[in-house]
Amino acid sequence: MPEIDSTFQYCDQLVRDFENVVEHPDVRESSVYYTGIDLGTACVVLAVLDENRKPVAGAYRYADVVRDGMVVDYIGAINIVKELKQQIEDKLGTELIYAAAALPPGTDSLDSGAIKYVVQGAGFEITNLLDEPTAANAVLKIRNGAIVDIGGGTTGIAILKDGEVVYIADEPTGGTHFSLVISGAFKMDFEMADLYKRNPDNHVELLPVLRPVIEKVSSIINRHIADYHVNEIYLVGGTCCLSGIEGIIEKRTGLPTYKPQNPMFVTPLGIALNCTQEIM
Repeated sequence: MPEIDSTFQYCDQLVRDFENVVEHPDVRESSVYYTGIDLGTACVVLAVLDENRKPVAGAYRYADVVRDGMVVDYIGAINIVKELKQQIEDKLGTELIYAAAALPPGTDSLDSGAIKYVVQGAGFEITNLLDEPTAANAVLKIRNGAIVDIGGGTTGIAILKDGEVVYIADEPTGGTHFSLVISGAFKMDFEMADLYKRNPDNHVELLPVLRPVIEKVSSIINRHIADYHVNEIYLVGGTCCLSGIEGIIEKRTGLPTYKPQNPMFVTPLGIALNCTQEIM
């Protein structure tokens, strides 16, 4: 399908560019820098774009400061964002001022204040706070369908019609549950299971073990899209890095299911694309 190829061509190139500048920052001067901060359950990611909205630097760290989409270690979250900010500033030789952030859909009344204060506490001026699937669509540019963001703690769903989000939802099932299943099946502690899951060499072995959890995610998707005309599903989020997850979801939902080459960095880049110079 040409439309899908075109969409993922832009997305995959943007992610490749970001992966490159994480290792080799682009130190050419820019009049302004836009930072996207993704406070994930498993990983905190900072993505930095220049005045032309091109990736110039980034950093990430696996952490346990957020659970089920909610900040549980406020000071720890501030310290991690502050340290990553300093790392990038040292490499670019400039101060990062403006940042946007995101949160799981439907949780703004519960946790938006905490996320805003984490961003400000780390030394940023926060300019935008949006839901994660909407942020992801700034990169995917989907007109119609469902974006499913499977993170460490939650699965967020956004249904789009003519490019507009018409429904959002979030449920607490994600990569943490995958790691718990691996821990039990292979008699590993949770941290070891989490590391084991991240290694693509283990994915063929893990897919049958994780099938029941993936089918639960599929049931969540089915329930939320039941009242809407959805023809396609697009997967993002670190948990979707699991090879073959899209095939199981496609089979259980009966809908074509797609994911970009590296779904982990789609949302943080989308957050950065939504950053402005207008302070909230």
